[in-house]
Amino acid sequence: MTVWAKNIADGMRRSIIGGLVFGLAATPAWSTKSFGQAPNIASAWQEPNTLVEQESEQDRREREQEKRDREEEAREREQEKKEREQERIERVQEMYDDGREALDDGKYARAEERFNNVIRENGPLADGAMYWKAYAENQLGKREAALTTIAELKKKFATSKWKKDAEALEIEVRNRSGQVVKVDDAASDDDLFSLAFQGLMNNDPSAGIQKAGQILSGSASPKRKSKVLFVVAQNGSPEAQDLLGKIAQGQSNPELQRKAVEYLGLFGGSRSATTLAAIYSGSNDPGVKRGVIKSYMISGNHAGLLKIAREEKDESLKRDAIRNLGLSGGQDELQQLYKTETSVEGRKEILQAFFLAGDSAKMIQAAEGEKDPELRRAAIRNLGLLGKTDVLQSIYAKESDRGLKEEILNAYFISGNAKGLVAIAKSEKDPELKKRAVEKLSLMNSKEGSDYLMELLNK
Repeated sequence: MTVWAKNIADGMRRSIIGGLVFGLAATPAWSTKSFGQAPNIASAWQEPNTLVEQESEQDRREREQEKRDREEEAREREQEKKEREQERIERVQEMYDDGREALDDGKYARAEERFNNVIRENGPLADGAMYWKAYAENQLGKREAALTTIAELKKKFATSKWKKDAEALEIEVRNRSGQVVKVDDAASDDDLFSLAFQGLMNNDPSAGIQKAGQILSGSASPKRKSKVLFVVAQNGSPEAQDLLGKIAQGQSNPELQRKAVEYLGLFGGSRSATTLAAIYSGSNDPGVKRGVIKSYMISGNHAGLLKIAREEKDESLKRDAIRNLGLSGGQDELQQLYKTETSVEGRKEILQAFFLAGDSAKMIQAAEGEKDPELRRAAIRNLGLLGKTDVLQSIYAKESDRGLKEEILNAYFISGNAKGLVAIAKSEKDPELKKRAVEKLSLMNSKEGSDYLMELLNK
């Protein structure tokens, strides 16, 4: 209640009470002859007192509602803040990934630009972006700029896991600049090195694993380390798996760590599940955690994905786990999640995972049986994308929600089901919905639709 309205109400209450008091004061001695029986004065006060109580109760309810509204607004602002921060993190990750792709494609100027943008954000990827910026500058012939970037990395991120790689790159840059610097690796040619290492692994795997450990913990270039790690991952021996696990747990630069996590999913089989679970619980790096989720998906580890989906507090990582359950065909686990999930947004995410799994039966069940309109709309939309619209005719006939009916029209349009749209257009009594169906038919190149449009024109 506003202050103005409250003042008016108070004034009215005072007028009522004042009038009653004045009336009582002005009335002569009560005459039972005139009035039969003297009225109860207490009852005369009862009505205004009740009004006062009612107004007071109304004020209380309105204050409580205002408080709830403020709390809801605060929650929404906090959620928006979290979503903006998550969007920023994802945007920075995209820039970083785009820079790495540019390096792989030999587009070094584009890579330099992307890594500069990542560095400006000053987030957790900044040290890696500095290393790759220096790498791009070296490839572009900007030797002094590369050395400056490396020096800045070493100064600003003295404990960074990229420091050893930066020192190895510095040696390469100085050698290209004409400054002779001793290189620890016996073979300076990457192709020759790869052949020599592959041969060692074939002829003496134990010696190869030992050498790989030295290379991966030393100052070799990230490119060389990446090749060594790939060869080790394919070996399959317990020693190779142990070394792969150590790198996956963070005993190298973050990019190599993520590769090791991915290789555990590709080559580790069921033996890698325990290692990956330990890595996930022990890491604060969202990139590493996403690598574990991806590895679970690759290896079909539905139990691991279900655990993350249930326990993870980070909404972005939780969504990743749910989506990957869908991509890996974990319908049973998704069903368990769906039964226990109480929020509409959470259930929509799980429905989307069912869609990724191609589970049209779950979409039909939700479209027919869910009470929340948002969930039903999501299920109907996904049925259209899956091309499973046969069931929608009966849902449409029984539906009273206009928004859901329009969603069914959209599903027919998305799936190219002109026959379903014609059937609705012929039977629909609501002029606006009929118009929507005809509009969609006019955009579809179908014989059924064209025949019906001609029928309308000939009427």
